[in-house]
Amino acid sequence: MTIKNITDYLEELAPLTYAEGFDNVGLLVGDFQKEVTGLLVALDTLEETIDEAIDKNCNLVVSFHPIVFQGLKKFNGSNYVERVVIKAIKNDIAIYATHTALDNSHLGVSAKMAEVIGLVNTKVLIPQKGIIKKLTTYVPHKDAKNLREALFRLGAGNIGNYDNCSFNIKGEGTFRGNENSNPTLGEIGKLHVEPETLISVIFEKHLESKILNALFKNHPYEEVAYEVITLDNTHQNIGMGMIGELPNEKKIKPFLDELKGLFGLNMIRHSKIIKNKINKVAVLGGSGAFAIDQAKRAGADIFITADLKYHDFYKSENQIVLADIGHYESEQFTKNLLVDYLTEKFTNFAIILSKNNTNPINYI
Repeated sequence: MTIKNITDYLEELAPLTYAEGFDNVGLLVGDFQKEVTGLLVALDTLEETIDEAIDKNCNLVVSFHPIVFQGLKKFNGSNYVERVVIKAIKNDIAIYATHTALDNSHLGVSAKMAEVIGLVNTKVLIPQKGIIKKLTTYVPHKDAKNLREALFRLGAGNIGNYDNCSFNIKGEGTFRGNENSNPTLGEIGKLHVEPETLISVIFEKHLESKILNALFKNHPYEEVAYEVITLDNTHQNIGMGMIGELPNEKKIKPFLDELKGLFGLNMIRHSKIIKNKINKVAVLGGSGAFAIDQAKRAGADIFITADLKYHDFYKSENQIVLADIGHYESEQFTKNLLVDYLTEKFTNFAIILSKNNTNPINYI
């Protein structure tokens, strides 16, 4: 089993193309073709994480946060980032990070928070734009069915709860090949008119290379006429945060106490309690101040996130309760999510949940 086998499977859950533009995700250290002896899953990759990997004979660390976030110009061990990378390279340990690629997965970080809280009827809080692409191509009538099915098998034509979706128009295509052509239909140098079907399908952008390979493989023409455009439509299953409902309405103060127990908290920083009971809950793992307005527009009674600044709490504007449970605390179950996901697929080597608490913040 190679690192590439592992990362390909991880990217089915969290395609790297869905990561935010500022992020640094994927294989940060190591060789894709390296054989995996063991896999350690952690929230952060620190020196103690590498030590734990060495101790447990793991040569791959799958981490949520990327240890290398910005470019490194020196490797002299002058800071914790350089020391981690040096130790990983010395001990032939690869490091892979998912970060905002997993944040934007509807089965990712915020979905795990929603699961821990017990929310139902969940959906993405801030759906991403620019994720959906549309392919339009033209194919002889007799080949249209075969081409559509090939595209559908790879995930083209999936819209919400529907699949095999396409739009088709019958018409005529014209072409004339020059002396260097090798036409499948017609003759060199002669104008050919062919009854063709225009096929239009949408697909998620991380599938583009596979979709185009299938198009070229299953299209009969020597030169394939096609176009791919990016749509402005949002994708309902890709994006930041989640919003859902409690199975039963709860009083706010007992709910906050319950939240402390679920996430192992000593305290919760929150805005003014404006209502006695809550039902609709929005969550976003990690720094979530940017989503306050969206949580209000979605009608959430409470928004649970982390890293809220003093003035962020004013943004509640007596419309919503803002609850800051801590960055590490909000994301702590992410490594459990990854272990569960990987264990379902790979059984021929150890997949180990890191025991290290890498939270840099302490409370007294």
